[in-house]
Amino acid sequence: MSEITKVFQELRSQGDSALIGYVTGGDPKPELTLGIAEALVKGGVDILELGIPFSDPIADGPTIQAASVRALQAGVTPKMVLGIAGEVKRNHHVPVVILTYFNPIFHMGLQNFFRLTKSFGADGVIVPDLPVEEAEKYCEVAKSSGVDTIFLVAPSTSNERLRKIVRYTSGFLYAVSHFGVTGARERIDDSTINLVKRIVPLTRGVIPFAVGFGVSKPEHVKSIIEAGADGVIVGSAFVNVIQKYRSDFSTMTKQLEKTARKLKNMTSHKVLK
Repeated sequence: MSEITKVFQELRSQGDSALIGYVTGGDPKPELTLGIAEALVKGGVDILELGIPFSDPIADGPTIQAASVRALQAGVTPKMVLGIAGEVKRNHHVPVVILTYFNPIFHMGLQNFFRLTKSFGADGVIVPDLPVEEAEKYCEVAKSSGVDTIFLVAPSTSNERLRKIVRYTSGFLYAVSHFGVTGARERIDDSTINLVKRIVPLTRGVIPFAVGFGVSKPEHVKSIIEAGADGVIVGSAFVNVIQKYRSDFSTMTKQLEKTARKLKNMTSHKVLK
């Protein structure tokens, strides 16, 4: 059983759901990411998602695109992000998921990428631009390395294709809440809640699923968990804090912890009743 699976099972047994926090590895400087991770974990993040900065992040909105630019300008490489993941695991014992586009994996080679991913201790990988139809070898190498493969589904995904994606995914399923790119939003659309309710009967007892893209406020978390999701993924809300206080690390970490705690407080089923 993977570390990610264990976290979801433990949370479920406690009447809780997962808060998954995303930050771009190395933003604004590589030496600050460990402190950022510590603040998020203190605030209640159950799983940390670390992004490998990429020059053409097609699924990301302006906030995370800017974070990638800052990290790349700071000299961050894929191997550096994997190394940071390993340090986070050693210090905090929370599962760490790597988010990357397929180009860096292709450049490194599947075998080498997953060998390094496993050796540094990362638990799962998300590749937004890799469809399941082209992922057979990718999944084979990941499985043999003991690394979870987390795939995405969107509001437009048919039930037939959703079932296929569920067969390929491990750790958890990533449900994209809306069309378009990442970024904090004011409200959660009805289509997001409808998507959650459609996924529940197809994943219950098979794989946990978490909802991301646009989740940034406690009330967003509340409505998504109430609809039946096993977790939420928050990225831009945290990256916005990093951007705002990038010249004041002490204030940044305090605000990250505070933001995470407010969001985490809404994942408990006891609170929602």
